[in-house]
Amino acid sequence: MKKVEELIIELSKCYDGEKGSLDFTTPFELLVAVMLSAQCTDARVNIVTKTLFKVANTPERFAKMDIKEIENLISSISFFRNKAKHIKECSIQIIEKFNGNVPETMEELTSLSGIGRKSANVIMLEAFNKCEGIAVDTHALRISKKLGLSKENEPLKVEKDLLKKIPKKYWPLMNHLLVYHGRAVCTAQKPKCEECTVKRFCKMK
Repeated sequence: MKKVEELIIELSKCYDGEKGSLDFTTPFELLVAVMLSAQCTDARVNIVTKTLFKVANTPERFAKMDIKEIENLISSISFFRNKAKHIKECSIQIIEKFNGNVPETMEELTSLSGIGRKSANVIMLEAFNKCEGIAVDTHALRISKKLGLSKENEPLKVEKDLLKKIPKKYWPLMNHLLVYHGRAVCTAQKPKCEECTVKRFCKMK
């Protein structure tokens, strides 16, 4: 446990704590942004949502829109057709099941079209300041293995390992640190090992 805390403290010196990188002003805007961010950079998502949210930023508006209009607005995003479908379906579900409000629990969020546990973790933390877990994206999955935090290959199993090994007080912080480190230093293609401040913890040197 002591080594894990040392690792977290070292990483936290390099990155901006618990602040996410998606732009939003309401829980629903965050939900849409998170949905768009799957296999796409947050920078690209922020460019798209800057225009998108001027046209529509409520479940009521998206529910009424033609699917083609949504597709056109997000066409520069990866898998935009599938994401447009999820945005519309999710909007209708929020209206019909939750009176137009984004739900705040893991069970309710993951019942929505296009929202898995990873996305729900991000929404709960950043929109509602609730933390029940640690979001495991491709960066967190890769780095958790490198740092010896998990030997698993599936996000849900990796998250279970992280929740066992990391003290709960650090869960909000870890939702961002592994992602930041994966983007900035421990990249998938060419990791910058010489710049890594936590390389002494790495199991794959």
